[in-house]
Amino acid sequence: MKRTGAGIASNPVLVGGVTVLVVIVAVFLSYNANQGLPFVPTTSLKVRVPNGANLVPGNEIRSGGSRVGVIDDMTPVRGKDGKVVAELDLKLDKRIGDVPQDSTFRIRPRSALGLKYLELIEGSSKDAFANGDTVPADQGSASTDIDEVLKMFDAETRKANQENLRGFGDTFAGRGQAVGRTIEELPRLLEHLQPVMSNLADPDTELTRFFDELADAARIVSPVSEQQAALFTSMADTFEALGRDEGALKQTISDSPPTMDVAIESFRAQRPFLANLEGFGDDFAPATAELRGALPTLNRAVEVAIPVNKRAPELNEELGKTLDQVRELSEAPGTLPGVRGLGATVTTLNPQMKFYGPYVTVCNSANLFFTYLAEHFSEPDTTGSAQRALANTAGPQDDGVGSMGADEPANGQNAKEGAPQYAQNQPYAAAITPDGRADCETGQRGWLERNAGGMDSKYRVNLNPRTPGAQGPTFVGKPRVPKGQTYTAAPQTSDYLQLAPSEAEPGIR
Repeated sequence: MKRTGAGIASNPVLVGGVTVLVVIVAVFLSYNANQGLPFVPTTSLKVRVPNGANLVPGNEIRSGGSRVGVIDDMTPVRGKDGKVVAELDLKLDKRIGDVPQDSTFRIRPRSALGLKYLELIEGSSKDAFANGDTVPADQGSASTDIDEVLKMFDAETRKANQENLRGFGDTFAGRGQAVGRTIEELPRLLEHLQPVMSNLADPDTELTRFFDELADAARIVSPVSEQQAALFTSMADTFEALGRDEGALKQTISDSPPTMDVAIESFRAQRPFLANLEGFGDDFAPATAELRGALPTLNRAVEVAIPVNKRAPELNEELGKTLDQVRELSEAPGTLPGVRGLGATVTTLNPQMKFYGPYVTVCNSANLFFTYLAEHFSEPDTTGSAQRALANTAGPQDDGVGSMGADEPANGQNAKEGAPQYAQNQPYAAAITPDGRADCETGQRGWLERNAGGMDSKYRVNLNPRTPGAQGPTFVGKPRVPKGQTYTAAPQTSDYLQLAPSEAEPGIR
C-alpha cells in the first residue's frame, strides 16, 4: 500500500507555502487586533461624553474587568445646548447580550502612562439599546487624570499648605489634654451628629435647593461686591476693637452655650412664625418688585437724612434738657393735683361741650347773637342807649321788669298802662331734638304763656326750657347734627332736671 502522508510532509514547496500562509494570517490578526477579531459578530453603539480624555480609536471597552469590545472611531459633535462633545463609535461583542438603556459609560485610566479604556456599567432597565443607537451625553463621563489633580498643587498652593501644616502644628502644640478631651467627647458628638446628617440627607430637606439659593444669593450680591468688601473691612475693625477686651470676649463665649440652648428651645415656637413669614414673603414679592423703581426716591431721602442725622446729637442734647425739665415738673408737689384738676375739668367740660356744640354747628346761635349785639347796644336815644332806656320805660305793674323788689315772676298783675308783662325765661331752650334734628327754639317763637313747668296754675309765665314740637333750623343753620359729631339734646349738669322733669331722659347719643 502506497503511503501519501510522508510524501506531503517531505514536499518542501508545500511546507513553505503553508508556513507563509500561517505567517500572513498571524500578521493580519495582530494588525487588526485593536479593531476586533474578524468574523466575530458585534453590536454598534454611539456614546457621547463631555470630552475624549485622551481616548483613541482601538482602546478597549471593559465591563466588570472583562474585555467586551473596542472603540472604532471618535468624532467631535455639537450638542443641543451648543457645546461640543466627543462621540465614540463602539463595537460590542454580541456575547454580552443587550445593553440596558440605563447603562452608563465612563472613561478610566488603564495605567499610569496615560493608556485609557471605556468602562461599561450595565443598568437594570428592561428596555435595551438597539444596534446603532446613541447613548445620551448625561450617561457618559470621564475620570479626572492624576496629572490634572496634581496640577492644583502649584508653587503658591504648596507654600500655603506648608503654612497650614505649620499652623495646625502650632495649634495642637501643648494641647494634648484638650485633644484627649475632644476624643473623649467625639462619641457624643457623633451620636448627635447622626440624626442631623440624616435630616440633611432627607430629600424633603431640599439641601440641593439650599445651595442653589446660595448660588443665586451670590449672583445677586455680585453687583455690590465693593460694598460687601467695605462691610467686611468695617467688620474687621469692629472685631479688632472687640479683641481689645479679652475678658468681655471670653465672657461672651462662655455665655454663648446657654444662649444657644435657649435659642434652640425657641426655634420650636418660631416655626409657625416662619411658616407665616413665608406666606408674607410671597405676598410681599410684588411690592419688592416695585421697590426697584422706588429706589431713586429712597436714595434721595437717605441723602437728605444723612445731614439731618448728623445734627441729631445736638438735638438729642437739647431734648435731654427738655426731658429733664419735664421730669422735674412731674416730680413737683403741685403737678399731680394740677393734672387731676385738669382731668376733672375735662370730665366736666366734655358733657357741656356735647350740649353746647349743636347751638353752634346746627343753629349758628353764637354768630347771630354777636353779629347784632354791637348794633343793639349802640342804638342811641336822648338818655343814652336804647337798651338802657327800654329797661327803664317798662309799663308799671306788680313784679314787672321795671319794678324794684319783685318777689314773684312777672304775671301781668295790676298793670297800670301798656301791655301786661309775663315772665319769659327758658334757660336751656333746645337746639336739637333727641334724635339730632334741628330744634332752634330761641328767637323762633312768639311770647308763649302757661308753660311754667309744674308751677301753680295761676301763673301765665313761660319758664319750661322746652317748647313742644321741633322748630327746625334758623335761616343760616343746618337741618341736623353733622355726621360723626357727638351730642346731647339736653344738658347733663346743673339743675335742668328740676326745671324740666318731663325731660328726665334727654336722649344721649
